[in-house]
Amino acid sequence: MSQANPSLAKDSVFQSLLSGFRSARGAKRRSALIVNGVLFLIVFIWTIPTLGLFISSFRPEQDVKTSGWWTVFPHQAWTTVEEARPIPQGQTRDQPITIEGVTAMFDQWTKGVQIDADTRIIWKGNLRTGRLEVQQLRWTFNPILTMDNYNRVLAGKEYQLQRPDGTTFTVQGDDLTAGFLNSLAVTIPSTIIPILVAAFAAYGFAWMDFPGRRALFIVVVALLVVPLQIALVPILRDYVSLRLNGTFLGIWLAHAGFGLPLATYLLYNYISTLPKEILESAFIDGASHFTVFVRLILPLSVPALASFAIFQFLWVWNDYLVALIFMGITTDRSSHVLTMRIAEMVGSRGQDWHLLTAAAFISMVVPLAVFFGLQRYFVRGLMAGSIKG
Repeated sequence: MSQANPSLAKDSVFQSLLSGFRSARGAKRRSALIVNGVLFLIVFIWTIPTLGLFISSFRPEQDVKTSGWWTVFPHQAWTTVEEARPIPQGQTRDQPITIEGVTAMFDQWTKGVQIDADTRIIWKGNLRTGRLEVQQLRWTFNPILTMDNYNRVLAGKEYQLQRPDGTTFTVQGDDLTAGFLNSLAVTIPSTIIPILVAAFAAYGFAWMDFPGRRALFIVVVALLVVPLQIALVPILRDYVSLRLNGTFLGIWLAHAGFGLPLATYLLYNYISTLPKEILESAFIDGASHFTVFVRLILPLSVPALASFAIFQFLWVWNDYLVALIFMGITTDRSSHVLTMRIAEMVGSRGQDWHLLTAAAFISMVVPLAVFFGLQRYFVRGLMAGSIKG
């Protein structure tokens, strides 16, 4: 009975391990490819409306009303090569109409009937006084872009615009500049105030001993479940009695109050995980709580602070309800924030998509700049307190 060769057995084991390693690496690569592909597809689909909004905001009014935003890119479309052909006489809607050997009903001719693969005839107008157009399928694009939409939206002066037929007409700008500045005046303090207050509160809950600390923290966390809508009317009544309605101070306090529970909870989760040894060393050197907070806690808590700043800034900047309740009732139009001015435009210029897209993109610029400026801290801030040790 022959004995197996040890070297052959070792080679077999090695080949088996190598095959398993390659298989696992290939499976991991395929899994990563699928995940990345799905994420890319989601991002691409999510980006398409934003791209359309951006392009439409630069297109002339007539182009926005007659064609899609994607026509600025090369594409195949039916292009008129011959107009004003005589229409057949003595026809009725309920009888077939024959043109150049092709027979179809009137409704079909108004939609276009193909003569060959690249040519069609379309009936424009009504049955008696219409015209025939010969169109061919050709590559075309419409690269005309203009800044007139942004000039009309941002400025309040009158503008002279030209129609496709060459005639001119005067339009009044919407003057969203004041609303843009008012939104900045509301959003920046409404973001800074709750961050400062919540940072002090989170430090106290995390590193200071005082009676009722646990119960008070539970109350703060419980405020997260209180709906915003039920607090609007009571707060408005107090504002009326204190004469704070219609003022920036009133809306600053409202947004700060609504944002404090989340800010305190988020910052507490981060500050409580900071190394205890650093604080103890500072206390041994004679530092006070205020010095520790300013010199150590705030610099080390930048990711959590930036994360909440993104949330709060986006919430206040895009807010319409709170601004309408506390500012829109008693103040004049010059004090309205951007969301209120855009809502007015939707009501008065509901068909002017070229202006609405420009206004919408203006409202998107600042939040996008804030997010991309602070996004490197975003994930770190969201993960605050989730891992200890």
